[in-house]
Amino acid sequence: MSVLHTAMMEKYKLFLVFFILALAVGFVSIAFVLTWVLHYREGLGWDGEAAEFNWHPLLMVIGLIFLQGIAIVVYRLPWTWKCSKQMMKFIHAGLNILAFILAVISVVAVFDFHNAKNIPNMYSLHSWIVMGVTVYLIPVTSMYIRAALMPLHIYSGLFIFTSVIATALMGITEKLIFTLKDPGYKDSPPEAILVNVLGLLIATFGALVLWIATRPSWKRPREQITQTLRSDSTSPEDIKVGTAISMRSDPESSAETRRRSGKTEESG
Repeated sequence: MSVLHTAMMEKYKLFLVFFILALAVGFVSIAFVLTWVLHYREGLGWDGEAAEFNWHPLLMVIGLIFLQGIAIVVYRLPWTWKCSKQMMKFIHAGLNILAFILAVISVVAVFDFHNAKNIPNMYSLHSWIVMGVTVYLIPVTSMYIRAALMPLHIYSGLFIFTSVIATALMGITEKLIFTLKDPGYKDSPPEAILVNVLGLLIATFGALVLWIATRPSWKRPREQITQTLRSDSTSPEDIKVGTAISMRSDPESSAETRRRSGKTEESG
């Protein structure tokens, strides 16, 4: 038991390292976007000018990247395993809905700015992907259909998140090419360096979220296990140990059941 407990503790510590690192990179990414739009660009406003457009990168990074990333891994947080799965579904959906609302506001800001300046809408690959992702996030599918298509839901969620990361990298590069004239983007002025680092941070955050979301050992235990552990356990480490013990004991109990069944048939 002590060896198993130590192994589970090590896995939990490794999860914490990756999760805290993802949070730190996410917050730093948001700080870099704020620095970009407030220091190097025109600030924030809602008047049809460039300051209104600046809501787009800020809200996209906060919503479709940071909040959606946290929504993807929220099921895997060990301290949430005491909560019912229904509660976690509400939290997961709430984070995604908030991300969707911020994405809609950011897209409205872009359309409003383009219309005020007589700039065509929806002409770039970046804008096509942004609209496609935003439309997909509209919560219109019933819970029954989502449950039946859960494997597809998980795959599509990771695919959309990866697409958002790629779209953000295209978008910030496109913005620099259009706005930096003298010196130009190719001359690597301070603004270009800051935004390039922002791109690296966004890519790193995406990689960390995808790594956390695809580790089988960090998956939330089955609901019946968590229900038992909610009444008996007080720490994530105990939950990990309980899950591992249950997984080890299941084959043994099944074998015992088969042996008993065989004896019953013989006696009959």
